[in-house]
Amino acid sequence: MLTGKRVFVSGGAGVIGTALVEKLLRRGAQVMVGDLKPRPVQWTSENLLYKQGDLNYLTAEEMEHFQPEYVFHLAATFERSVETYEFWNENYEHNVRLSHHVMNCLKDVKSLRKVVFASSYLIYNPDTYTFPEPAEKAVSLKEGGEIYPRNLCGVAKLLHEMELQFLHHFRGAELQTVSARIYRSYGKNSRDIISRWIRALLKDETITVFRKEGMFDYIYAEDGAEGLIRLAESDATGIVNLGSGQARRVQEVLDILGRHFPQMKLVEGESDIPYEASQADMTLFREITGWAPERHLEDTIPEMIEFERRRGQTEEQGEAAEPTRILISSVSKKVPLVKAVKQAVQKLGVQAEIIGADHNRNSIGRHFTDLFWEMPRLDQLSIADFLRYCKDHRVKCIVPTRDGELPYFAEHKEQIERNGIHVMISSAETVQTCLDKQLFYDKLQAEGFPVIPTSGDIDAFETASYVVKERFGAGSQSLGLKLGKEEALLHAKKLRQPIFQPFIDGVEYSIDLYRDGHGKVKGAVVRSRDLVVGGESQVTRTEKNPKLEKLAAELADRLDLYGHAVLQVLVDQQGMPHIIECNTRFGGASKLSIEAGLESFYWFLLEAAGADLKDYPFLRSAQEKQLVRFAEDLIL
Repeated sequence: MLTGKRVFVSGGAGVIGTALVEKLLRRGAQVMVGDLKPRPVQWTSENLLYKQGDLNYLTAEEMEHFQPEYVFHLAATFERSVETYEFWNENYEHNVRLSHHVMNCLKDVKSLRKVVFASSYLIYNPDTYTFPEPAEKAVSLKEGGEIYPRNLCGVAKLLHEMELQFLHHFRGAELQTVSARIYRSYGKNSRDIISRWIRALLKDETITVFRKEGMFDYIYAEDGAEGLIRLAESDATGIVNLGSGQARRVQEVLDILGRHFPQMKLVEGESDIPYEASQADMTLFREITGWAPERHLEDTIPEMIEFERRRGQTEEQGEAAEPTRILISSVSKKVPLVKAVKQAVQKLGVQAEIIGADHNRNSIGRHFTDLFWEMPRLDQLSIADFLRYCKDHRVKCIVPTRDGELPYFAEHKEQIERNGIHVMISSAETVQTCLDKQLFYDKLQAEGFPVIPTSGDIDAFETASYVVKERFGAGSQSLGLKLGKEEALLHAKKLRQPIFQPFIDGVEYSIDLYRDGHGKVKGAVVRSRDLVVGGESQVTRTEKNPKLEKLAAELADRLDLYGHAVLQVLVDQQGMPHIIECNTRFGGASKLSIEAGLESFYWFLLEAAGADLKDYPFLRSAQEKQLVRFAEDLIL
């Protein structure tokens, strides 16, 4: 039934999610996964799109682009039955807010037919299934049982069940929603108690056991995944239990483990938590699907032991890794850029700290970064010393931001990357071509690009008025604009290496673009420069302009750009484009293009983590946006 269907799975790299995705792919579905974890290396199917990142940053445009017919919403966080004080915010961000946001992105997608939500039996009133003394038998909980969530996670699950019922009420038959109240799920690569005990026993550690007389309904992740698919393929709506339907005592789990670990060492811990004795009443589930979970602890635990043996210590060591650090050089007062990098980090959902670097210890930007480095001037900093700093401070990514430093990072790019550090910089040849306006003109004019004529000789071309600027550096520095010939020659005497260009009356545009490590231009955003001060846009507005977008992509390919770059273009009164220059870095007003869908820093961080960007399409905002730059106070 799901063959050829488009299916979105949130939390698809989790324990149940992994089993679910692999089952969906075997059924021939087109699957898109969203998860905080990197794409599992074994997932190579062409029918799988993988989006790594925090789903709190999922967009409606992404869902409209994918057009899912089925959604399995599994993404969630949880702790043990007794949650910690620190779980307060985590529960809100990754259960309450995330679930609402994901459905907010999906609720108006016309293709959507069914949502299957991984809810929890923690919604039921614990007074009905926990006891001060060990129970003789488990309580079978029915879907109509008394509701009083056991903890914050249970409250979040109940809230989202009600949100789905709300949507189903208004969308009617065109959108079915079903919430599966899953019991004690366990499986490979999990944080569940059985997995933790197996890992400890493999290391010959003593395990601590609480309330071994307790009874739980353990359901294997693969059965849980199959159950969710059966619900999707059925006409089920509303609330349905999903467990094994048969509670097992903790002592029974220990007995099975003991058969595989004869030397097992355990201690019984003190606890004031009531004894649990619960199991799913699976009557409704069986009536709807005609199926029941098939796996038992006796045959699943050996599988898990073998899995953990093969996995070894590798992933546990990875989980303990310290946060990545991203260095933004010449941070100066580039606060919008720092915020854009932070936003990308949050979207990717990784632990990362930002180091602002500048030779000026009073840089405004330092107040917006996690750490600050009073960085020596580059002409006083050897690459060996720079790399030593990066190694000592665990820097994994570098974002150069100033024209004057681009040659330094471009020249040493290969050496930097050999040290495991990803730097957003083009090649030395490309950087040199873009910084030298004469060279830029000579090369691109020869290739047929519409570049504004440029020469150090004012008599090289005839024109009514001139533009005079420095050959190297930012084009706005010491700019002489719309000057007569005598004025132009006089202005040129103030410059070190003046060049002359004809003045062209027209509308000025910036085009932000990102070109990835495979040489593919991910996207380009055109924006008009409506108010320019000191060479930087103070008011700028996006504009759909396929002609300029195509020109920018062709130029990026010709120059072999990497990362974010900004092209400056004039469009004359006849509608003809004239290329002014190309900056191989993030621009002062480029944040507007990020808001319009050009995810430059997110893509850069993904590439740094080894991801292939083919799964991350450029989805331009359908609505045009405007940016107005202004000063703002920061209260610390």
